[in-house]
Amino acid sequence: MKGLLQRVRGARVEVAGDVVGAIDQGLLVLVAVEPSDTLESADKLLHKLLNYRVFSDDEGKMNRSLKDIAGGLLLVSQFTLAADTRSGLRPSFSTAAPPALGEALFDHLLSQAQQLHGTVASGRFGADMQVHLVNDGPVTFLLQT
Repeated sequence: MKGLLQRVRGARVEVAGDVVGAIDQGLLVLVAVEPSDTLESADKLLHKLLNYRVFSDDEGKMNRSLKDIAGGLLLVSQFTLAADTRSGLRPSFSTAAPPALGEALFDHLLSQAQQLHGTVASGRFGADMQVHLVNDGPVTFLLQT
């Protein structure tokens, strides 16, 4: 599983002009599921998302996690993040999970996040989404399980 984590001051996802998920300070995470991913992959990614230290402490060092600051978590499914771009000029999506597996594992990730963390929002799986964010830093990391 891949998670493109972005530290944000705020973010929201719209579908057909309606806001379906929004957070203030926290993490916007674009999530890609690959064919070999499992429930354990999703759980491992979630552990990293909640505990990865990307927020500044009192000395300005990235030493605080999402849990430490009680920030929001906005999860957005994005199968294009799993694309194979190593050759040619058109991405191949053969490295992305089939939609049924992708949706099942994304839903598991979201459900577990909602149980373990205070503020959790999401986009809509498979929808045409518009993502708005204010990247803080900018700080962006690609996490893989």
